[in-house]
Amino acid sequence: MVFSILAKEGYARTENIEEADVIMANTCSIRDNAEQRIWGRIDYFNTFRKKRSGLIVGILGCMAERLKDALLDTGKVDVVAGPDAYRHLPDLLQAVYDGAKGINVELSREETYGDISPVRIDKNGVSAFISIMRGCNNVCSYCVVPYTRGAERSRDWHTIVREACECVEAGYKEVTLLGQNVDSYLFEDVDFAKLLALVAGVSPTLRVRFSTSHPKDISDAVIDTMAAWPNICHHIHLPVQSGNDRILEKMRRRYTREWYLERVARIRQAMPDCGITTDAIVGFCSETEEEFRDTLSIFEEVGYDAAFMFNYSERPGTLASRNYPDDIPLEVKTRRLNELIELQNRLSLKSNKRDVGREFEVLVEGPSKKGDAQLCGRTGSNKMCVWNDTTHKAGDFVRVRVVDCTSATLLCELKK
Repeated sequence: MVFSILAKEGYARTENIEEADVIMANTCSIRDNAEQRIWGRIDYFNTFRKKRSGLIVGILGCMAERLKDALLDTGKVDVVAGPDAYRHLPDLLQAVYDGAKGINVELSREETYGDISPVRIDKNGVSAFISIMRGCNNVCSYCVVPYTRGAERSRDWHTIVREACECVEAGYKEVTLLGQNVDSYLFEDVDFAKLLALVAGVSPTLRVRFSTSHPKDISDAVIDTMAAWPNICHHIHLPVQSGNDRILEKMRRRYTREWYLERVARIRQAMPDCGITTDAIVGFCSETEEEFRDTLSIFEEVGYDAAFMFNYSERPGTLASRNYPDDIPLEVKTRRLNELIELQNRLSLKSNKRDVGREFEVLVEGPSKKGDAQLCGRTGSNKMCVWNDTTHKAGDFVRVRVVDCTSATLLCELKK
């Protein structure tokens, strides 16, 4: 999107940072670690000022929205643009050329960038991401997103379908529909279930994925639409965050453990082969050892294929930071996180072992990490496969048989 906007003003992308006249970093503020990495990148970007006079450094996205004054005060950042200000980047750059700072962090209730066809820079040309909405209305107590990305607004479904058509025409074989909470998508009379069907109907050979679902909103209609369309991948990322009802209420997640497990049961009733992955936070404010055990037990009960697991990281300005002390010691958080990771590794291995002997259609993403003689790609349930193959290329669909596995990967052989 940023490249598309700037290209109209004569800017061109370079892969060589030493050639750049403008360096920009798109940022995330969900976790403190992400922000800390950007501070380090800012120092790195500024080492090139000595080599290239007039170099402009810009910070875009959520961190720009949240820390605009701190970024400018460093003297190392020239442009600060929030997530709804990308259309103004040419003007912000011009302001820097004119001797001022370029800053725009105003949030919008309407901006979806729906009319902008993004310039796609992924190297394999196989999978593309399509943003279907922006912002979030849930205001989970630990989350900074509503404050950095603003209120929820859905993009015109016509522009989403148009972009999916453009992806097919450009040779992409898979699209992923993105939103902070895709299940709350609604534009005119098109909800997320209808949107899924519209995108799946673009081409029977186009794989369709989406992320992220919210347990309180994922509907029977979405689940049944996934089951009905063979090109909608059977994988749902369904963040649980905690397995304990008191902690879920304190997080403002607006569902209970019982509700969550009912949604999982409904998914598996409609799609027994559906991959289910999750997010979890350990050490949230006042979490007891027994409440943490509830998170361990829901992991075991669901049997997730994979999970993203984190220590609670207090984000300034959130409801939790204003109302609850971050009172779990770091060493306790770390122990709990390691215990949860160890459990999930066992669950992932157990899940993958069940697939040994099965056959899957896999979309080739490219060479594996071991070299060009081995390819990799994902099943519809989002499991990574690797196999020996020198005859196919990225973008091909192949059929493989699972012969072994690790906790992270299905080891396969190519079916002739």
